[in-house]
Amino acid sequence: MHLNPYGQGPLTLAVDLANRPPADATGLEGRCGAFDLLLEEPVGTSDLAATLGFLDRWRRVVDAPDAATRAARLNVLLEEFAAPPRLTDHAGTGWHLHYRPDRLAAHRQIAALVTVGTALHLTGRGMRRLGRCAAHDCDDVYADFSRHGRQRYCSALCGNRDAVRRHRARASEAAEDALP
Repeated sequence: MHLNPYGQGPLTLAVDLANRPPADATGLEGRCGAFDLLLEEPVGTSDLAATLGFLDRWRRVVDAPDAATRAARLNVLLEEFAAPPRLTDHAGTGWHLHYRPDRLAAHRQIAALVTVGTALHLTGRGMRRLGRCAAHDCDDVYADFSRHGRQRYCSALCGNRDAVRRHRARASEAAEDALP
């Protein structure tokens, strides 16, 4: 069995938390559980504040203007939150790599998983596969897990809404051109 705790789940969690920050520690803990992130320590109020601060820094990675800047910003987070890889079989889930020590505070565990997950995603799929929604009225973050790497919107809803807006603009322009 291949188990990668730094895979799509932590990055999807980061996108979810960045776009809709939790209001309290219970909300943060629930969202982690919803993305199958098993936290080793309980989530407290200080974890919520620290996680929200980390997400502000992570958004700077998302908003980087080019691959070199993105890598530099992510390297700062990796240096702070990741550790050399080591084998672990905690809770009998099967042997796998951790890029962090065990028994971290919840916010540090979240930051380690998100940071390493982001690095693995970008190096494995492409440095452009993280961004902001292209819809003019949305600035949500997305992580591109698509097959071809052409995602531009945070959701199908935003993509469809933007397509309708463009269609209506073209139709209106064509109607104006048809006037005598």
